[in-house]
Amino acid sequence: MAIADNVTELEEEVPSWRKRVVRVVDPTKSAFFWLEAFFVVYCARPEDWVPGLKYVPCAKITAILAMWGLFTAMGRTKRTLKDVPKEGKILITLIGLLVLGGFFSPIWRGGAISRSLDFAKVYIAWILIFLIITDFGRLRKVIRIQAACVAIICAISIIKGHDTPRLEGVIGGIYSNPNDLAFAIVLTLPFALAFFTTSRSAIGKAMWVLGMLIMLAALFLTASRAGFINLVISGTVSLYHFGIKGKRPGLIVGILLSGILLGGLAGGKLYDRFQALSGDSSTDESAYGSYEDRMFLMKRAVEGIENYPIFGLGSHNFVSYSLIWHEVHMTYLQMAVEGGIPCLILYLMFIRIGFKNLRILLRTKDLDEHTVLFIGALHGSLIGFVVGALFAPEAYQFFPYFAVAFIAALLQIVREREREGGLAPAPAKKKPRHFLEVYADNGRAGALSPVR
Repeated sequence: MAIADNVTELEEEVPSWRKRVVRVVDPTKSAFFWLEAFFVVYCARPEDWVPGLKYVPCAKITAILAMWGLFTAMGRTKRTLKDVPKEGKILITLIGLLVLGGFFSPIWRGGAISRSLDFAKVYIAWILIFLIITDFGRLRKVIRIQAACVAIICAISIIKGHDTPRLEGVIGGIYSNPNDLAFAIVLTLPFALAFFTTSRSAIGKAMWVLGMLIMLAALFLTASRAGFINLVISGTVSLYHFGIKGKRPGLIVGILLSGILLGGLAGGKLYDRFQALSGDSSTDESAYGSYEDRMFLMKRAVEGIENYPIFGLGSHNFVSYSLIWHEVHMTYLQMAVEGGIPCLILYLMFIRIGFKNLRILLRTKDLDEHTVLFIGALHGSLIGFVVGALFAPEAYQFFPYFAVAFIAALLQIVREREREGGLAPAPAKKKPRHFLEVYADNGRAGALSPVR
């Protein structure tokens, strides 16, 4: 007798109270929980605004627990270290060269080595993302954490720093510099737009609209010229995917009107800083001085590359070499002068593979609408990074590396679905799909039937 017939008979004979549900245990469930916790800690920086947390190494604790959860699941996971793609291997090679270059630093060897090892944490996060995020639902959850946390940080920055010029130093770490805060905002806005578009509830859409407005307001308050240019480029790519390709003209109009309104209300300082580029220092002397400094720093970086082309100056050592104690405001020059030309080549290869993977995803057919929208968001974010990197020193900023990891994980998800003969990743549903209903009578297990 066919299995289906057996199941039908059992469903008729076994009382409903004898049915019991058994979930399929995911060996990486614990690791994913701690990966989520790590993203909360890294993106929201609670140690900067929650009393007492600054004494607790939250990021290290959550990362270690995520690694432990993955280690205990080894042998039962869908992916292994053998599955790590080429860009992951390039990243670890890049980090290795940075550490090695620290030993040859002409400025400060100890500092270069220490900072390179600190930057190596990004590889741990990268590997955890690729190995643990094995379905589209998990990818959405992690990206949602990043988007929500950046929105919260922007709200806190505005509240705490409403009288602080350019919100400088209101939040520490990766958000302490106004240009870095603007950079993080632009890289995250496409994700917030994706969640707004795919949200099915009015409350959810309203929350994401509020979050995006807060992020845009904070961006204008930073008065970051690089951040604004980055926003225009990244926003154009995102609106192409969401508005033009996705046939949502109303979305384009709404976003443009919101941007113009916020620019008029909070963009005065930003306008003055752009005006200063013309040489009219009466509008904003600090902005024009900043422009001159950046030109000097770029020339100084080129000199450093000519003098130390192989191992560079060492991580974060250009500040000392610059003579005016500033970083060079171009990521590509920053990587070349501090890590050497080999590091720059690896860095560009890493980013290039991210775009190559995006191109594969963009050409993949029969993907569901939600997946297509998040591919567009990732495209807008990565484009924003490449453009923004021309105007800001973001070589050690984790968000771009996260974006490449998200792309690699999503491509792997699509490929695994294709190998299994299934459909492309579908939006998460409220009803769980991955568990079995076991029918038992008098303690004896019956046939198994997947829940429909």
